[in-house]
Amino acid sequence: MGFREAEALLLTLVLGLCVNQLEAQLQVGFYRSSCPNAEKIVTEEVVKALVTHPGVPADLLRLHFHDCFVRGCDGSVLLDSTPGSTAEKDSPINNSLEGYDVVDNAKTRLEAVCPGIVSCADIVAFAARDSVKLSKGIPYDVPAGRRDGRVSLSSETFTNLPPPTFNLDQLTQNFASKGLTQEDMVILSGAHTIGDARCSSITSRLYNFNSTGKADPSLDPAYAAKLKKKCPPNSVNGNRGVDMDPPSPTIIDSSYYRNLLFHRGLFTSDQTLMSSPVTAAQVMKNAFNDCLFKRNFAAAMVKMGRVEVLTGTNGEIRKKCNVIN
Repeated sequence: MGFREAEALLLTLVLGLCVNQLEAQLQVGFYRSSCPNAEKIVTEEVVKALVTHPGVPADLLRLHFHDCFVRGCDGSVLLDSTPGSTAEKDSPINNSLEGYDVVDNAKTRLEAVCPGIVSCADIVAFAARDSVKLSKGIPYDVPAGRRDGRVSLSSETFTNLPPPTFNLDQLTQNFASKGLTQEDMVILSGAHTIGDARCSSITSRLYNFNSTGKADPSLDPAYAAKLKKKCPPNSVNGNRGVDMDPPSPTIIDSSYYRNLLFHRGLFTSDQTLMSSPVTAAQVMKNAFNDCLFKRNFAAAMVKMGRVEVLTGTNGEIRKKCNVIN
């Protein structure tokens, strides 16, 4: 074996060791001994919130996504701004995020029974999993052991979170930067099967697409007309919500993909999944196989939950999720 071959083999072994160490630190049942009721407590808080707010599963799914895509799944989205620094949660991109109260309530209970043990980042991941289950998705196990980050910068949301105007190439590149494939992107976009969006996020698509003064031509005209009734031009209520997936806005199912087949994706970033033969084929496959989509979605959520995590002695375990220790 030559020097170059030996060097390549050594690099492969080192990378493999790093991956194996990460796998060992993020594991299902991480709190089995240190805080046996951790996941149960989080579930109880999600269920409690669902009683008064049917939209909470979508809120918590979105919170997990926005956390993982900026600095990794480290709970940085939960931190409050400080006098010298604006945090992620106060970015214009994140001003519609909700679900913080569910995480805070779970953390308060966990600190009472297991002080300094369960990270806020893991609470977000558990709550997202519970949201999938409560929305009739397939339940999945969450590998845990994440630690909380100490930095949260509003400026980083603009370069890391994909806006609803992104096209397919932009989405693919954005997800690739997080270690996620184009197929992962197609599956995780299926999170838009639940929840709603603000009228302000689709105004340009309805009334001035690409500065044309008209609606996006890829949008089904009948669907566009319905959206315009809910979101009139120059409306003072840009915060009014419209369902992401009108046929079943509270259920995780393949209806989202069937909407795309009929040009009824709410965002440009939704409908763009039909703009290439490869992603269109993936949309078609999920549109007519509900079980397949639910299995794929559960697997993709686990994969996303591993993005740039802090483990071991990195980061900290916050006492309160909105401030560093």
